[in-house]
Amino acid sequence: MKMIKIKAGKGIYETVKDGGFNLSSISTYFGAAVGPRWLIASGFDLTLLKSGLLGHSRPVHLIGASAGAWRFAAWIQPQAVQSYNKLLNGYINTRYSRKDNPKTVLEKFTSLINDYLEDDALPFALNNKIFRLAVITARARNLVSFETVFVQKTGLAACFLANLFSRNNIYRFAERVVFYDGAKPPYFCLQAGFHGSYVRLNEINFKHAVMASGAIPLVVAGVKNIYGAHRGTYRDGGLIDYHLAHQFAAQKNEVVLFFHHQERIIPGWLDKKLKKRTPDAETLSNVLMVYPSPDFIEKLPNKKVPERDDFLTYIDDQDTRIKNWNKAVELAAPLGEEFLELVESGRIKDVVETF
Repeated sequence: MKMIKIKAGKGIYETVKDGGFNLSSISTYFGAAVGPRWLIASGFDLTLLKSGLLGHSRPVHLIGASAGAWRFAAWIQPQAVQSYNKLLNGYINTRYSRKDNPKTVLEKFTSLINDYLEDDALPFALNNKIFRLAVITARARNLVSFETVFVQKTGLAACFLANLFSRNNIYRFAERVVFYDGAKPPYFCLQAGFHGSYVRLNEINFKHAVMASGAIPLVVAGVKNIYGAHRGTYRDGGLIDYHLAHQFAAQKNEVVLFFHHQERIIPGWLDKKLKKRTPDAETLSNVLMVYPSPDFIEKLPNKKVPERDDFLTYIDDQDTRIKNWNKAVELAAPLGEEFLELVESGRIKDVVETF
């Protein structure tokens, strides 16, 4: 059974097809804001992490929003595999109830982050020589910045309507703020079309930035006044950058690796119902996207990838949710091995498709 499918953008497709792709070509690994769907990326992540095959010729940028940022924050820790497994275990086994509200969910998420990201390890993490972390957040504006549910809902409704006309309208309601590690911001932050600002990661703001990137509107309370950045309420980076909306490669021969849970790529969180809202060819030009095959999805519990709706579906049956999510992680464990086998054998050229 083929468990993964692979697509390549126009800029690198012929290189992959001709057998010229290797892991040293990867300059960026991008992680989307996909909620619990990230769980099926775990096997892929851990295989790459344990292999030590990335970052030999140059440091690799790990760029993520929300769940993507949470995953990659573990990658740069001194004990990266241990940290990643702590995240997996904590994320799956944290229990929720009907009594929870945005404030209590923020407290639970904060506890999870404090468990897998140890304070004493942060100086070492920020001096990682192989990986450079970039965390995408959204600083809320106008009504979206309020914690009162009705007011925030009104702001998001206005944001949704404005977004129907143009994706650029979202910046009236949220500012993209990228927290980055390294001597300079990642390439995409320095381009003429970049909307937002960027802030250097440090030991003080590291956990706050990671937490803010996963603070889902209406579900999780925002993170206030992050050190080094403009004052305000910081929320889930997926509000602006849901799946993939930037060209991350600085050079034509660089590859942007992207493990996704599905074939469709949606630029922003509010674009989900807009079928025609997709990344353009230039944005995808250097992207190598790996995603699960229909055959793999059929094997998952309920034949679907874990998703945010599971929190509500199993709110009174947490044991079933936890069992299903653990099973999904177990089934996803070989996905990275299949990818590496395709690369090392050269057979990736036989299975790659174009966007």
